[in-house]
Amino acid sequence: MAEALVTGSASGIGLCVARRLLANGWAVHGVDQQRPPSDPGPGYTHHLVDLANVAALDALALRVGANRLALDALVHAAGIMRPDDDAETRADAGRRLWLIHAFAAHRLIEALAPRLPDARGRVVLVSSRATQGRAGRALYAGSKAALDGIARSWAAALVPRGITVNVIAPATTNTPMLADPARASARIMPLPIGRLIEPDEIVDIVELLLGRAGGAITGQTILMDGGVSICGGQALRDECGGALDGPKVGSASGTRGTS
Repeated sequence: MAEALVTGSASGIGLCVARRLLANGWAVHGVDQQRPPSDPGPGYTHHLVDLANVAALDALALRVGANRLALDALVHAAGIMRPDDDAETRADAGRRLWLIHAFAAHRLIEALAPRLPDARGRVVLVSSRATQGRAGRALYAGSKAALDGIARSWAAALVPRGITVNVIAPATTNTPMLADPARASARIMPLPIGRLIEPDEIVDIVELLLGRAGGAITGQTILMDGGVSICGGQALRDECGGALDGPKVGSASGTRGTS
């Protein structure tokens, strides 16, 4: 039976990953500072850990190593979104964002890498479309963007063993995080596809990367942005919070010549 460690397993993308893997016959070790709303099912073990607590994270890493779990995969889906004007984020200089998104990913890969099986070991890190830039979310975007460098560095280190490390970067996803009061000042922007991304769509890509079909994909970031990066226009203006809205063509200050 294959086994995976899945962070952020109490809700959203992480919970969807855990449920999909369990349905496919995996054993899942879930990590979250909260418990899932209901038992995800047989084969699930929960580890109650706040990944922003370095001592607790280190204890988890040591416990996983000491137990010599036969883990085949790590899916790091834990995350929080905080705009730059969030009081707690300003007070801690974005430290909580960095610890949960970037340092936890590195620390868990570091702990699990020696135990991942050659040729079958898989690591998937869940990032965000915001890494391409979002007005008012610099600290969040920076903490998520770090996953690209972490993934490529570990992919280079582990490629001789046939272990893959990849990133999935989705745009706005329909998860409970959207209702978090701490992100109330961050607008939920429409995507060009006319809807939000569903967690199961992300899990489909996770499933591919964890399986045989993902064996030759490593060090890559898969962008799932609902068309934002190709549409420009209003989609890009929405992403930039209106910052790109300048003088209209043909106005006194915006008239342009033609050739």
